[in-house]
Amino acid sequence: MAFSLFSSSILLPFFFFLFSSFFTFKVNSTTFTFTNKCPNTVWPATLSNSGTAPLSTTGFILPSGTSLAIQAPTGWSGRFWARTSCTTLSSSNHLTCATGDCGSGQIECSGAGATPPATLAEFTLAGPSSTKDFYDVSLVDGYNIPMMVVAANGGCESTGCAVDLNNRCPAELRVGEGEGEGCRSACEAFGKEEYCCSGEYANPSVCKPTVYSEMFKAACPRSYSYAFDDPSSTFTCDGPADYSIIFCPNADPSSSSSSYGGDDDSSSPSQKSSRDGTTEPTTKGVVLEGGESWLANLAMGDAPSSRKFFSIFHQFY
Repeated sequence: MAFSLFSSSILLPFFFFLFSSFFTFKVNSTTFTFTNKCPNTVWPATLSNSGTAPLSTTGFILPSGTSLAIQAPTGWSGRFWARTSCTTLSSSNHLTCATGDCGSGQIECSGAGATPPATLAEFTLAGPSSTKDFYDVSLVDGYNIPMMVVAANGGCESTGCAVDLNNRCPAELRVGEGEGEGCRSACEAFGKEEYCCSGEYANPSVCKPTVYSEMFKAACPRSYSYAFDDPSSTFTCDGPADYSIIFCPNADPSSSSSSYGGDDDSSSPSQKSSRDGTTEPTTKGVVLEGGESWLANLAMGDAPSSRKFFSIFHQFY
């Protein structure tokens, strides 16, 4: 009897501690549910920001029509994206992806980021310094796949880019083809400071929207189109909240088509980044008489500035 009382006095507090710890973790954590509505498999990846612990996985396979949920702790900050058209070499077991490749050679990215172009979902969750979650979908590093972020809390706004921008991408920004197609940012394509918001342009009062970022913004008004797009593209939600990350939200997974779907459109420190690139453009896009893209000429300072914008955007709608 004495032993039973002694055991109870030890075990009851222990089980109470376990239960309260689990309950506290569930209440203070965020669940991200990834859903693939694309007709093909995607390989989502996660990257924690500096000073933030990595999540339980940094990369995984998500077949068409499936979902997977992962937990993130209070105060977590980082980004998600989808790799497309990935293949594994049988001789070396090395994984390579046509877009969004992180260079790890494995399903797990293990702290490596996406190679542009890649559509990014970025989060800074509520923590000691804030009671709100901050989130956005960014096209600053280009675009490779439609993506939407939907908060489980009905009072919080959804954001993202549901449009297939690969079908509208100018020739000078386009890379790859088919499932492995992507649309680079102007920074990645041309490496100029005014497109990258770097050097003398590393200030929101100097770095303004360009003809390219305006093209992205017109198609996806809720997404970041360039580095200082914060006022209209960062969203907040009282934390902790749960979120769905949906790839190809308008696509029919049962379709055999490689198309990503329809054309429906739908302040935390910025995580935006851009990299220089040298990939040569393909021949598709906005092509004028003589075989040259007027957008490319304008970007390089070779086109008349008097040309009307409506004639550009008419090509994409």
